Amino acid sequence: MTVMTTTKGVLFDFSGTLLRIESTESWLRAALTASGTSMDEAEIACSAAALERAGALPGGSSPVEVPAELAGLWEIRDCEPRHHRALYTGLARHVPLPDPELYDALYDRSRAAEAWQPYPDAAEVLAELHRRGIRIGVLSNIGWDLRPVLRAHGLDRYVDICVLSYEHGIQKPDPRLFALGCRELGLDPTAVLMVGDDRVADGAATALGCSFLPVDHLPVDRRPDGLRPVLDLVG
Repeated sequence: MTVMTTTKGVLFDFSGTLLRIESTESWLRAALTASGTSMDEAEIACSAAALERAGALPGGSSPVEVPAELAGLWEIRDCEPRHHRALYTGLARHVPLPDPELYDALYDRSRAAEAWQPYPDAAEVLAELHRRGIRIGVLSNIGWDLRPVLRAHGLDRYVDICVLSYEHGIQKPDPRLFALGCRELGLDPTAVLMVGDDRVADGAATALGCSFLPVDHLPVDRRPDGLRPVLDLVG
């Protein structure tokens, strides 16, 4: 990682960086409740494990294997909302569930604020950056509007801009998305730090001259202070 002498802005990835999606089992249980569908405990555990292997939870694990008929959508899933929904409901449909309506209920749950939990140090780090006058952005590969999730968790008050792949039809590691983020921050890339959990997609910001801080994509209870190093890098 290249450390800049003067950092005036920070771009954060969303999923796995600032917030983490709930577990696959929690996700399935919430969708069952929302749709009024019953499954016994053994079925829930078995189906949740199968959904995890399928990579059907946006923000969760990647598929063990992307089905051939969905391979094209996988590559462009974050460029348009319809691609995103089609890809993830398509992955989920490879797991038999008792009610066909559950597949849409699962997708809808993945966009709910209740399905997301901020990392323990997220609010603290964003608040301190804001206090220091650092420009803050969220730059994410995503197929839906994450702003209501930030708002529900009280993080939006610190965020100056959001650059979301589906709104521009381009996704990381395309350098154009990072260029947009820097431009919306009003900063030269050399004055911007990118923070993210994907060393390929997020790390591509360095091609423009940004610095990059990787974080680990872990459950929130296993990463209590992964964002605090940002404060050491930003004067």
